[in-house]
Amino acid sequence: METGTDAQQPGVRPRSRFLLGTTVLSVLLALVGGVFLYQAHELRSAPAAANRALTDAEATTRVGGDVGSALAKVFSYAPGGTDATERSAREVLSGRAAHQYEQLFAQVKDNVRTQRVTLTTQAVRIGTVSLRGDTAHLLIFLDQTARRDGGKPTTSAAQLSVTARLRGDVWLIVDIKAR
Repeated sequence: METGTDAQQPGVRPRSRFLLGTTVLSVLLALVGGVFLYQAHELRSAPAAANRALTDAEATTRVGGDVGSALAKVFSYAPGGTDATERSAREVLSGRAAHQYEQLFAQVKDNVRTQRVTLTTQAVRIGTVSLRGDTAHLLIFLDQTARRDGGKPTTSAAQLSVTARLRGDVWLIVDIKAR
């Protein structure tokens, strides 16, 4: 007949089993913890996490407001106010956008005076696609109302892709593409 002590395996004491079980459990917990830390790192370093347009409402609102206001200034003009429009453009445009604007406005400027055209532009929808570091990419919908020499106003819509860079405390438009 076997007794309770005879059923135990020879050479393995209960304390050894406890230490072995504790060690295995500790190793498993360390591995699971390592997996969770790795997954948390992956979430934080994902491209979407770096896009402040998705996480920083204040910065997104600011860049959208600054760029929308700047576009309204540079794409609004009257026969007697083209000099003020050009000054505004020099303040808010830089790089490729400034060059594009100079070429476009040189063509428009003569027509504004001879045809007595007044153009008013307003940003109606602004979407910040990405905001990383000092660079923002935006999609902007504009309403433009043109009036020739006191005639009936004509309204049209425009859609632009805009790249802006933060220089100091000012968002400057550095690229504009019509969509």
